[in-house]
Order: sequence, then C-alpha cells, then structure tokens
Amino acid sequence: MTFQTFYRSALSASVVLILASCASQPSTQRTPIKVVQADTPKPVIVQETRQVVVQPTQPSTQKPSQAYYASFDEWRNDFLSRASAKGVGSATLNRMMANASLNQRVIDLDRSQAEFTKMPWEYVESAASSTRISQGKSKLSENYSVLASAENMYGTSKEITTAIWGMESSFGAATGSMDLVNALSSLAYDGRRREFAENQLLAMATMADRGDVYLSQLKGSWAGGMGHTQFIPTTWLSEGVDGNGDGHKDPWNSADALSSTASYLGNAGWVRGLAPFYEVRLPSGFDYTLLNSGKRSLDAWKSAGLSAVGGESFGGNHEAELWLPAGKNGPALLLTKNFDVIKVYNNSSSYALGVALLAKRMAGGSGIVQSWPRNEQPLSRTQVQTLQRKLTELGYDTGGVDGVAGANTRKAFARWQSANGQIPDGFISQNTASSLIW
Repeated sequence: MTFQTFYRSALSASVVLILASCASQPSTQRTPIKVVQADTPKPVIVQETRQVVVQPTQPSTQKPSQAYYASFDEWRNDFLSRASAKGVGSATLNRMMANASLNQRVIDLDRSQAEFTKMPWEYVESAASSTRISQGKSKLSENYSVLASAENMYGTSKEITTAIWGMESSFGAATGSMDLVNALSSLAYDGRRREFAENQLLAMATMADRGDVYLSQLKGSWAGGMGHTQFIPTTWLSEGVDGNGDGHKDPWNSADALSSTASYLGNAGWVRGLAPFYEVRLPSGFDYTLLNSGKRSLDAWKSAGLSAVGGESFGGNHEAELWLPAGKNGPALLLTKNFDVIKVYNNSSSYALGVALLAKRMAGGSGIVQSWPRNEQPLSRTQVQTLQRKLTELGYDTGGVDGVAGANTRKAFARWQSANGQIPDGFISQNTASSLIW
C-alpha cells in the first residue's frame, strides 16, 4: 500500500490529514483503470507492523475510539455530524457515505492474526522470485521513461521504485477490488482503529473534491491501500505527485503512482548511488558485541575485518549497521541509510530486504550468497508472547506483549543472550529461544 503508514501481517493484516480546498468535479469522468488479473505472483504480505504516523493538521473529528455505537448507521451519522461541526465535511463526503455499508469480512480480517510467521529466507525468496525478477525487468523496460525521469528528479533508484511496484500490487495486476468506502467505514465503526479509518475517509473525499479521482474508482485493499503502489489516502494527499502532467494526482494511474513512490522515498532521504545493503563475511574471531553497537562508517566496518561477498565492494563514510537476519549461522549484511528509507514504506526489515534484493536482481546483481540455516523454525504468535513476558520478567524489556518478534523483542533477546554467555545475534527461533518458551 503504501501501508507506508499502516499495518500488514503475514496471512492476514493485522496520517497528514490535509484537506485541500474543494474543486468542482469535472463534468466528464476519466475512465477508471481496469485491473487486469494476470497470472502473476501474488503481492507480498509481510508479518511485521509498519506505521509512520503523520500528524493531522486539523482538530480531530473522532469520537473516542472506545465509544460504542448501537448500529453502523449511528456511527455514520455521528461521523458526518462531527466532520461538519469541525468544518471538514463536504457534499462529496456526504454523497460518498450515503451508500456505505458494513463489511464484516473487513472486521474479521483486521482482528485475525497469523499464528506462525515466515522465516526471513522464505519471505525474501518469495519477494525476489525468478518470476518476479523477470516481470520486473520487463515492466522497467516498458515504463523506462517515467521511471528514469522520476529517478532523475527525485533521486530514488528506478529499480527500487519498480521493486516496490512489484511487491505492492504485482506491477498493477492486483491493486485490490474491495470497496474502500465500505472497508474503511467498517474499520471505523468497529472502533479499534477508528481515527485512522475516519481520516482516510475524509482524505478520499478530498481527493474527489479536487478532481483527482472519482468515487467509482475507490476500490483497493481492505485496509485502505489504493492503486499501483498502494498508498493510503492521507499519505497520497501529502505525497502524491502528477507524474503524467495531466493536472491530476491519481494513484490508479501508473505514471502518477510510480512518480509518487520515487518522490516519497526521495523526501525520506534516499541517497543516490548508495546500495541499501552490502553482503559481507565476518572474520574469524569476530567480536559479536559490535552487532549491537550501532552504526559506523563502511570504512570502519572494513577496518573491523568485514569483507565483501560475491566479488562486490563497499567502503566510504556512509554509516551502516550490521544485521544477521538469520543469526550467526546465516548471511551477514551491512544496512545503509537507504535500507531505512525503504522502511518508511513498510517498517519491516524483511520487506526492505525483499525490495532491495529484488531491485538488485533486476539490475543484474547477485542474490544472497551465504547459506540460510533452513533447519530453524519460527515461533508461533503465542510462543512469542510467552517469550516477551519471560524476557520482561527477567529485566529485558520487550516494549510490550503483542506476539510480534519485532526490533524491540530481538534487542531484548540479544541482551539476554549476552548475559547468558551466548552470541548476541538476536535471532529468535524454536531452537534459540527454547529455554524461555517451554
């Protein structure tokens, strides 16, 4: 999507509210983009939470999220009343909401959570499959003018933009067919993420008010993702650009979507010519405490004995962090600022590695060279919760018990490993965490 500001989960999924001045809707409707269901890989769904919150500039129109509504119609009427009272309602919003209806399936999807998550190699190999690499090269060639122009203007690598396109919607073949008004209205009525969902509805009405989209186009992901690169409405309002110069910013137009993605990453600080990661080999007797020592320059890592893998080279003053995605028995990667920039689109290290690797392969580079410890198995969500509780009880705060082995949990586990005479690689599996979950 970008659910660059939202959540997505492995098997189910787990804002700048800028309201532009209303523009009259053109009398002639542009033809909506037809979604072609091609025989392509399904979009990648990741397991980690990702949310970059852009604060609203308007006073909140939301009733407290815990408020109970006796019916969907009661919520809708109250939502429109609150919007009007705050001066953010419009005729378009009222027209958009007139036929909104409850979709229980959306609520079920939002509440469901996968019990098991993928190991990093399963995710990465799916993200950068041979089919997706081939399709990516073809799509890059077909859209070269738009992608090259966006790269020149915003700095973001055209391969990275194309890779995100592939990850988010299988290059436009799977932009989503869910009625966005009904989906977001259902999330708002349910209440768990009411403020988020109501802000998206207001943003969609603003998009229509300024003539960028038509209400008939509003089909996408159940959680609000729109178009080729799955922006959510509020982020589109602040980050969308007119890539084809027709005077509109339409996420269902590939030129607009791709240009907006490149611009979004450029605004987040993309560094031209810097790889998102470098695969390295650790020297014999490596000091694993450096894993948690923070970032240092690429040259400093070379001085620590790290060497490039696969005939590639690295060096210079750019800072990087050492990451062992599968622990001490798997690949070693130096993550640069551009890796972090990809994560503004989706705050998942696995997602960022998938995008970076797919882009690298499309550009003719190699895949991960070092082998993965394929004998390792993931923890279930229930087991992760047990691990989080146990670590916190022992004084290694995981930042909460949510069943997701995210960065805080991995860092807490690494501290426990260090205190117990183990290599603090932070890799959590059935094997490495067995003494804490049984």
